[in-house]
Amino acid sequence: MTRWRLALLLLGGAAYAVLSHWMMLYHANDPWAVLVLLVPLWLTALGLAGSYFGRWGLLAVGAAGAALFWLVMNGDAGDTSRLYVVQHVGINALLCGWFGSTLRGAGLSLIGQLAERVHPLVGEMPRYTRQVTMVWTAFFALTVVSSIVVYLCLPFSAWSLLSNVLSPIGVVSLFLGEHLLRYRIHPEFERARLIDAMRAFSGASGDRRAP
Repeated sequence: MTRWRLALLLLGGAAYAVLSHWMMLYHANDPWAVLVLLVPLWLTALGLAGSYFGRWGLLAVGAAGAALFWLVMNGDAGDTSRLYVVQHVGINALLCGWFGSTLRGAGLSLIGQLAERVHPLVGEMPRYTRQVTMVWTAFFALTVVSSIVVYLCLPFSAWSLLSNVLSPIGVVSLFLGEHLLRYRIHPEFERARLIDAMRAFSGASGDRRAP
């Protein structure tokens, strides 16, 4: 991943977040908007199904997605706001499970596996990366709980702001904050560029390993 591709990816993500918030505020029940907003969950489910179950998993999730889209187009999908909540909660729950599952046993945590792609892990690095993995796991768990609570207790506009704007800002802030804080806590750690960390995560996502 080059710097330009990374910059375009971040800009595209920011644009999609703003567009999603606008669509949920003003076009939440329009079939075309529902399709656009639910595509990320469907693609995520396709990837996971392919990783776990191969061709039959892809066919099953593809058929389920097609059935859901047919219901949406015919206005039979029910309260569309619940579909958006399911997407947000589902993706963050999957991420929580992915990060958290690597904390079992004595092996490297997910952050440790990513860091090892950039440079060898020595000294306190494995322990530190495990702690960072715990923080990310807690972040995604908190996001899941917050999403449900805000949806149940506040107007839908507040939930849309949380899911489309605040959640992505939280991810970026935690990623950048950890990178900046790391060498204050452990100045002895080998230096790694931010873009190298992004490349490592992109490579891990591309491996199609199940969480």
